[in-house]
Amino acid sequence: MKSIQNFIKNEIVLCVAFILAVISCFIVPPTKSYLSYIDFRTLSILFTLMVTMAGFQKLSVFRQVGEIMVNRMNSLRGIALVLVFLCFISSMFITNDVALLTFVPFSIITLSIANHKEKFIAVIVLETLAANLGSMLTPLGNPQNLYLYSLSGMKLTDFINLMLPYSMCSLILLIACVLIVTRHSKEISQKASNSVYNRSKKDKCLILMYIVMFLVSLLVVARVIPYYVALVIVLAFVFIFDKRVLRKPDYSLLFTFIFLFIFIGNIKQMPLLSGLINSLLQINEVGISILLSQFISNVPAAILCSGFVSDIRQIIIGTNLGGLGTLIASMASLISFKQYSYIDGADNVKYIKVFSIMNIAFLVCLYALHILYF
Repeated sequence: MKSIQNFIKNEIVLCVAFILAVISCFIVPPTKSYLSYIDFRTLSILFTLMVTMAGFQKLSVFRQVGEIMVNRMNSLRGIALVLVFLCFISSMFITNDVALLTFVPFSIITLSIANHKEKFIAVIVLETLAANLGSMLTPLGNPQNLYLYSLSGMKLTDFINLMLPYSMCSLILLIACVLIVTRHSKEISQKASNSVYNRSKKDKCLILMYIVMFLVSLLVVARVIPYYVALVIVLAFVFIFDKRVLRKPDYSLLFTFIFLFIFIGNIKQMPLLSGLINSLLQINEVGISILLSQFISNVPAAILCSGFVSDIRQIIIGTNLGGLGTLIASMASLISFKQYSYIDGADNVKYIKVFSIMNIAFLVCLYALHILYF
């Protein structure tokens, strides 16, 4: 019973998506048409990316890059800027989840050694903002972008141009916040030393393999090669050379997508409910998708809203901005919170307070930009 309770607690979005899918199945009985609900292309790309990022993480590639950059800094301000910048840039390519899983624990160690534990909350919150904001710019940045990009049929350049004003504004705001938070910082005498990475020939070959796999995934995103070809290539290479990494991907996210696809597909078969959702979205697609994201997180909000609008661009903007706000607006934010809560003496109430204030401030600024820009 306790293990079931822990599973529900840790996978609340998956459980809710499953319940909604099951309930909808009683209203719209299962048929072969259910298969048409599921976006296999998105699921395939998401899986190949998760496997690739798991491989890089296993080999500590991202952490090594972070150590090299951080150890070039001599002040708290420099370290904080590098950590936030790493989350912002890396999230565009390795997803916001992986960026936070990699750099938040590393930040905790670095700030502890530098005797600046009082900056834990400020730096971690800014890193979380950076990961969620940096991931806006590319389809690879987060799961809802990948899904909406596939659904929209947009060119990669069109997607980047759509989100570029928000990303540039976000970067400026992040830099300003780091400068304010670290305004009294002094030179740091003690820093984390670079770890020694004595990689074997096999490890070096695996790194090369994962680089190739990442490039293959990029070609699928750019619609150069079919998704099923990339899936076969990735599975074949990983199964032959590093099959243990297949245990690492977040399969619960894949099943969450599947359950939500079924739920939304069935809702569209219910005229009364689908009409209500459609009429709400017609009022303000961006505003409604932001609002929904605050309560159900931006991935479910993206799948729900995309089924009832013709202009997917508005949902891309809305669900990306909607990742700001509450702690559950972006599930990646929970990763940072969990990492912080493991620290001895962690003040979770203060963390949530600082997180909420900063997220709401960023959300207001970016939504104001949207109103002015559009």
